[in-house]
Amino acid sequence: MLIDSHCHLNLINYTELGVDINAVVRAALDNDVLHMLCVGTNLKESEAVIRIAEQFPEVSASIGLHPNETVETEPTFDELVALAAHPKVIAIGETGLDYYRSEATQNWQDARFKTHIEVAKATKKPLIVHTRNARKDTLAILKAGHANECGGVLHCFTEDWDTASAALDLDFYISFSGIVTFKNAIDLQAVAKKLPLERILIETDSPWLAPIPYRGKINQPAYVKHVAEFLADLRGVTFEEIAKHTTQNFYRLFAQTRIES
Repeated sequence: MLIDSHCHLNLINYTELGVDINAVVRAALDNDVLHMLCVGTNLKESEAVIRIAEQFPEVSASIGLHPNETVETEPTFDELVALAAHPKVIAIGETGLDYYRSEATQNWQDARFKTHIEVAKATKKPLIVHTRNARKDTLAILKAGHANECGGVLHCFTEDWDTASAALDLDFYISFSGIVTFKNAIDLQAVAKKLPLERILIETDSPWLAPIPYRGKINQPAYVKHVAEFLADLRGVTFEEIAKHTTQNFYRLFAQTRIES
């Protein structure tokens, strides 16, 4: 069985897809996906993913603010802790740094990221970290904030081996999305082949980044199976071995939270 460790069920265009959320969850289960972690990107969407998680026992939630989200007032530590207290919330994020889309100073991103780290440590829930064009600063803030105390994952990983190795030193996991299946992802595939199998997660990041053979289409949790199949071929192991380890890794990372499946 598989786990989609990062999806956005609340952001899928179900009208364009031609089905509802029930059908998408059922398709995931039919494709050996045991569980899905639905990730919030702002406070409104975090509340939405909690409602989805309440509806489906196969879905858990994560709450936080994406580094590119613009808000009039930053949520406080206490507000995030209160939202994270919901029993279906098993992680904090996604959070992190993204300099690719930023047009001004990153000071506010740094402050937001640091607050999320403190919330994760206080609630004893792992971090889901987004990083783009900010690998050095991301790792520095994680290290300075003692993020190893809560652990977490660098999601939708697209960085180099040095970044992955530094994340492992912080007791973080590395999650691969459909990007790893793309023909031009040669360097990323080299990292995926080298990483210890005990530190790998898989995800869709749906509705974006659909893996081959669905590239360019709306992504959904059922397609995480193609990520697992690709990693198995890449590493020269069986699909069952990838499924076993990535699922065990997910439950190990989120060991302090009971997940109903």
